[in-house]
Amino acid sequence: MNNFNIPKHIAIIMDGNGRWASSKGRPRISGHREGVRTVRKITEFCGELGIKILTLYTFSAENWSRPTLEVNALMKLLVTSLKREVSNLMKNNVKFTVIGEIQKLDDNIQSALQEAIQNTEDNTGLNLNLALNYGSRQEIINATKHIAKKVQIGELNLNGINEETFTNELYTNKMLDPDLLIRTGGESRISNFLLWQIAYTEIHITDVYWPAFSKNELLEAISDFQTRERRYGKTSEQLCSNNN
Repeated sequence: MNNFNIPKHIAIIMDGNGRWASSKGRPRISGHREGVRTVRKITEFCGELGIKILTLYTFSAENWSRPTLEVNALMKLLVTSLKREVSNLMKNNVKFTVIGEIQKLDDNIQSALQEAIQNTEDNTGLNLNLALNYGSRQEIINATKHIAKKVQIGELNLNGINEETFTNELYTNKMLDPDLLIRTGGESRISNFLLWQIAYTEIHITDVYWPAFSKNELLEAISDFQTRERRYGKTSEQLCSNNN
């Protein structure tokens, strides 16, 4: 990895907690606990590297279909982890934000999230952004409804609907689109994550399960990113011409 062309926004699909635990003969929740430790390590390292935004796919809207005991354990782990990690976020100047249908979570979870958001809102380092109860299709539907409402009441003209208009209605409206998407655990799918935002994002897939994902794997993903030619629909010749 070189110190130039560092991605400003990295998004990660943190997959493989349960499989990591099963491979070691442990209950699935132990994989999620170990995954929280990995979140801490990778967050701190991203801050050191100068990454601006780290978005982690923490709990999808589809994850509610998992066994109730596992979901309850995950929600409890989320609350305890948030309360424990706020001091760490403050120490490392990390700003904490959340995207997703947070209003549908239990009150104690919403309270813990809001406390972490408020305590860190003035921090100026890395933005740690958790996708919770998040589904990209629902995000897009919600954005469409908001735009339709504005048209209905005369606040917006049909000809005024463009990419910028739509982007402004998304949960991530104040953020840069991800430069790099990492998926751990070896699966080759997007899983309803940031479908609009990753239109030109570089994708890196690793077989390493999230609990075992280390600084070295992150550096490998960034090094891979740095070899990519990001053309945004142009040709290599056009890019070379623009750079000269």
